[in-house]
Amino acid sequence: MNLEECRKEIDSIDKELVALFVKRMNVAKDVAEYKRATGKAVYDSERERRLLEKVEENAGEEFGDYARRLYSSILELSRNYQSKSLAQKSGLSASIVKAVKETPELFPEKAVVACQGVEGAHSSAACQKFFEKPSIMYCQSFESVFQAVESGLCAYGVVPLENSSAGSVTQIYNLMSQHKFSIVRSTKMQIQHNLLAKKGTKLSDIKEVFSHPQAISQSSDFLSSLGKDVKITECANTAIAAKMVSESDRRDIAAISSELCASQYSLEIVVPYVQNTKNNYTRFICFSKNLQIFPGADRTSLLIKTPHRAGALYSVIANFYALGINIIKLESRPIPESDFEFMFYFDIDVSVYSEKLPAIIDLLEYSLGEQNIKYLGSYREA
Repeated sequence: MNLEECRKEIDSIDKELVALFVKRMNVAKDVAEYKRATGKAVYDSERERRLLEKVEENAGEEFGDYARRLYSSILELSRNYQSKSLAQKSGLSASIVKAVKETPELFPEKAVVACQGVEGAHSSAACQKFFEKPSIMYCQSFESVFQAVESGLCAYGVVPLENSSAGSVTQIYNLMSQHKFSIVRSTKMQIQHNLLAKKGTKLSDIKEVFSHPQAISQSSDFLSSLGKDVKITECANTAIAAKMVSESDRRDIAAISSELCASQYSLEIVVPYVQNTKNNYTRFICFSKNLQIFPGADRTSLLIKTPHRAGALYSVIANFYALGINIIKLESRPIPESDFEFMFYFDIDVSVYSEKLPAIIDLLEYSLGEQNIKYLGSYREA
């Protein structure tokens, strides 16, 4: 056969395959109805394993592996279709719809907001970006920020989530899994690090540098250039580092901090722009205790725990693909106080007004169980 004849033959075969695929999916729907009536689970690992072994054997040595992979996809699609057919409207999707209706149309100008650090911290600058007239309450730790919001002491909290060069703030992800909250806004801020010291201090005088671990990581190239004789000491916040240098009697110490902190604590910029890259951005989130979804929310964050079996994460991702939802970020995080178990953080690109959002929530809750999904909020980036 020539090429044209081969293509015609393939088209004819494909037509038959599609018809058989549709027929198979219709039978899968009948199976779903039976499972609904009898309370059986959608996933039957033993049957699927036996079916794949049989398919591979029937396809022969040359095409066995290809046939197994093809049928793995078909079985995945079948499970997805059955789950979608069986999924009921969950309480979570109903609460999202309710929050959209009940949340005020305008984001508040004034609020009592919890931030970690002291005056001049990057979190306070982010807070000023979220709110026109914030009343900032400074906390000693990130956990204290979550506790202040959870207890009702503050209406909102602002914390850093990730940096473009140093990656995620691990502690925040751990705290997100432990506390009740709802993300209401996010924003990205360009971060500029400077080496600050008391006026008159020279670079050659400095024997110890203080800063937050993230800022130290983001300025690692510069710090390495100072040599082994200069001690690098971590502290809770870049603004706290600047404050410590300002209040200390020592003149051989410096802080990696912002230009604002240099002014705030009467320090001098010894070396400007010490970060590894000029495109140094940190993403901050603003969160509340109760679920609030302000107009324009087009991003949703989720924490998902998957079963400890092969293909479990793939099954979750397939649900997003089936609904045409773009995954902006996917990151694995170890579950605190567990042995090698992981949860997955998802940022998904879907409007809160789209029918796709309740559809994916209902589907995930049905297939994974309500206890394995934590909805972190729907919001827009300021």
